Amino acid sequence: MAARNTRLMRCTPDDLFAVLSDGWLYPVWVVGAARMRDVDPEWPREGSRIHHSLGVWPVMIHDETEIVEWDPPRLLRLRPQAGILGRGVIRIDARAHEHGTAVTIVEEPVSGAASILPRLLWKPLLVLRNHECLNRLAFLAEGRRDEREARELDHRTETPDPREGTASPQARADVREAGI
Repeated sequence: MAARNTRLMRCTPDDLFAVLSDGWLYPVWVVGAARMRDVDPEWPREGSRIHHSLGVWPVMIHDETEIVEWDPPRLLRLRPQAGILGRGVIRIDARAHEHGTAVTIVEEPVSGAASILPRLLWKPLLVLRNHECLNRLAFLAEGRRDEREARELDHRTETPDPREGTASPQARADVREAGI
């Protein structure tokens, strides 16, 4: 049985899929993904891939994740592949809920090191990891909702001049101390 997590997010399914459609955001919400190397121009079309790395420098494993099924705003199926760690399958389901969107992530290793370990070892680790993945994904998707709502309410015609802002006293002190 696969590792399964569900979380209620205060956003629409479209907000969630807007985040998932940006391959460059993958390491922001996926625990363990350290950096992006490339995103296929066709992303998020089925068969397209994102290329990222796992680990901490200098020990990095090059990974790629392929979209197996893309059915916004309801379903995303992915197949990550991470060298000797093997391949996995991930399904993300989104269902509209009266308070936002219920999002479920289901993951299971299908080959490599993780797949030969007993389920008692890998399943709790994936549940913990995916709990944090959903928290990060919610942060991004809910932020899109907040941004969208702010644009709908904002009737200003001028963009503020960034030079009119004021840095905090501590930030100014740090810059002076560093001499840069």
